[in-house]
Amino acid sequence: MHTVNLAEPPGSTPLGVVVAFGDLGAVPAEYWLQRATFTLVEGPCADRRTVSVDSLPAALDQLGDRVARWPQAAAVCDDVLRAVNPDGPAFPGVIAESLAYSTLQSGPEFARWLAERGPATVPELPDPVVAQRIGGVLSVRFNRPQRHNAFSSDARAALLEALDVALLDPSVTEVVLGGNGPSFCSGGDLAEFGSFADPASAHLARTRHSPALALDALTMRFHDACRAEVHGQVLGSGLEMAAFCGHVTCRAGARLGLPELALGLIPGAGGTVSITRRIGRWRTAYLVLSGVFIDPATALDWGLVDSLSE
Repeated sequence: MHTVNLAEPPGSTPLGVVVAFGDLGAVPAEYWLQRATFTLVEGPCADRRTVSVDSLPAALDQLGDRVARWPQAAAVCDDVLRAVNPDGPAFPGVIAESLAYSTLQSGPEFARWLAERGPATVPELPDPVVAQRIGGVLSVRFNRPQRHNAFSSDARAALLEALDVALLDPSVTEVVLGGNGPSFCSGGDLAEFGSFADPASAHLARTRHSPALALDALTMRFHDACRAEVHGQVLGSGLEMAAFCGHVTCRAGARLGLPELALGLIPGAGGTVSITRRIGRWRTAYLVLSGVFIDPATALDWGLVDSLSE
């Protein structure tokens, strides 16, 4: 990880993760704000290229430790976020993300996590997603409350089947995505990770059967009438999919974050597109590289969610 003071004269940007800090009023600050992976500040700042932290030295130490432990995943995350065009169509970004994700699945950092976790055991739970149609409103809910709605292959297939109803039926006028039990979705089911046949097949499965792209298409059609209602744990793929919806309502007490780096991976459910669209590549990178969970108030301030509920 490279660090740069905002007061330093402009120069070539180092490759890899670059964390800036210092005086936002310095003459060269704009140059580094735009080029850094993100900039850390103490105290509030509305610029979405910055992240406010309680202690700059502590935050730099914590980030340095994480990047040193997962250097490949951190560098690939930075590469992908810089390559994604948040103003463009979702498909190219999802493809780039998935190719990078498959690369990391073949790498030593993910292999290390798999060895530490032990053998994969895929739990079988009935009805991982349930859907209900009332008039023109289609309600789709994750339904593995025992596992905080951890997202599995069977849940992905069931979610796509439910979303296809809205994509194909013109009488559907609203889609609501939610979760049963204590959490909306805690991210990919860790018990299932590593069970893919090979990285190429996993890439094709992610991109040819993508809930992210289905939700993106529904938001293009319905706008705010494609909405997510999130609560509890809203992590990883759960947060990434919700962010594709036109409106996200977040319940008090929720925890939102992107924990994939600790597996030697990056977001793999479209989050480099959906979350970057909402909060910019800088704060998206911070969520991934720091591993911090943010509260609903912060998520609302950043634009990651659109409204709060009790």
